[in-house]
Amino acid sequence: MTTEAHFYQAHVFVCQNERPATHERGCCNSKGATKLRNYMKVRAKELGLPMTRINTAGCLDRCELGPVMVIYPEGTWYRYETIEDIDTILNDHLVGGKVVERLRLSPDQ
Repeated sequence: MTTEAHFYQAHVFVCQNERPATHERGCCNSKGATKLRNYMKVRAKELGLPMTRINTAGCLDRCELGPVMVIYPEGTWYRYETIEDIDTILNDHLVGGKVVERLRLSPDQ
């Protein structure tokens, strides 16, 4: 593992995948992912998180659990549904450095 500094302290990938409404796995976008990602981007700037990048991602392959995001460098996966969930992830994880257990996805999910 490298010890060099990262360009970002945190890099957040937010699934925005969109599938037809009839698709058996569903998709994050149909569950409000775009609206919530847009909110997250604005709120991260308001909180002054300049070393944090909020990015759109294609399918993260956890469609049934969506909407989902993953935060690096830790590799912490979250499922979220509301603006309050986004605020909790921003404040607790990205500002406070603590994993939000109630929203965290385990590797076996």
